[in-house]
Amino acid sequence: MGIEGDQMNEDAERDQDAERDDGPDDSGADDSGPDGSGPHREYRVEELAAEAGIPVRTLRYYQERRLLPAPRRQGRVALYSTSHLDRLRLIAELLDRGYRLDGIEELIAAAGEGRDVTELLGFEWAAATPWADRSAAEMSMAELADLFPGQITPEIIAEASELGHITVRDDRVVINSPRLFDATVQLVRAGIPLASILALTWELEASFDRMAFSFVRLVRGHLPDRPPDGREEPSADDIGRLAELVGRLRPVARTVADEHFARAMDRRLTKDITEIRERIRPTRR
Repeated sequence: MGIEGDQMNEDAERDQDAERDDGPDDSGADDSGPDGSGPHREYRVEELAAEAGIPVRTLRYYQERRLLPAPRRQGRVALYSTSHLDRLRLIAELLDRGYRLDGIEELIAAAGEGRDVTELLGFEWAAATPWADRSAAEMSMAELADLFPGQITPEIIAEASELGHITVRDDRVVINSPRLFDATVQLVRAGIPLASILALTWELEASFDRMAFSFVRLVRGHLPDRPPDGREEPSADDIGRLAELVGRLRPVARTVADEHFARAMDRRLTKDITEIRERIRPTRR
């Protein structure tokens, strides 16, 4: 889980003074059940951090950024509840989904103003869920060179990295889109140079960027700026309908792109078929 700032990278073991910061627990009181569990359980800071799977220093950093509500104080002892644990788990999930801490702050502020964060997240997750294949594979540089004999050069590696197709880590290569990689392997085996494929990829990236921009603009242009009844803020139902719309658009957009590409290929092949036939026709003697 990535966390912003060098402050997030400190090891939990360096924070063993946390217990001393909170002082001894002289309350002797606990709202939890006999086994320490239950909806009313309370935690000391190191217990809460351990339960959430984060360093104590990270927990304190969240407090500084007001991502956590203040704990209950009993003398010198800070006591946290299960709601604090739920908040930490929500933050962890949002970070895993790619949110930055400032974005999480905005969502929590919206909750403080009475808006339903769950509904907001339903829309944002629907909109932000990656459309592309985000799985990854990994191989050695030697294995990569074996797949593209004589074609792996420092220039090729740099260009593929800039396109975002690979990430080089020492002698390991992370394949960021295995499906694209497999297609590239097949094209190279068919006799097309890897350098030519990468050159075409730049054109494809630009073309698909324009297509995505046009499609998003089309949809946004037909969405209301505000609820039809004049309310300033959308209701939970409004946001839910918008999230549902975004989810429905995903397969529709893919179908539109696939069909347009297929039609374009048909037009191009029909136009060039005579020349292609001449190239593949055996020479008569």
